[in-house]
Amino acid sequence: MKKSTFFCDIDGTLFHYRKFETYKSTIPVPVSDNIDLLNEVFDNGNCIILTTARPEYLRTHTMKELNEANVKYHRLVMGIERGTRFLINDKEDPAVDRAVSININRNQAFTPEQKNTMKSSI
Repeated sequence: MKKSTFFCDIDGTLFHYRKFETYKSTIPVPVSDNIDLLNEVFDNGNCIILTTARPEYLRTHTMKELNEANVKYHRLVMGIERGTRFLINDKEDPAVDRAVSININRNQAFTPEQKNTMKSSI
């Protein structure tokens, strides 16, 4: 089976949402179920790209938080806009979508349906 690439936001998805100005003065609260599932995806040989609107000056701090929460990933893309994110991809076979979007409620775990969608790719 072909491996997949997962783009995953950090705040509100892997950690409970916090405002930028509080990152260094508060302790991150992990969304453990989401981290566990993402680590499983990683362990199955898929590519994990973490994305965040956190500014670049917080890179070292962000990497420390991710490491302490045992979040596995390949790349970290910082400073993206906070607005709607679009994933655009080509289709090799018109009958098969090669891009999937999963929206979770802030600070919540993936639903069983969302987990199944992700696991079907691993």
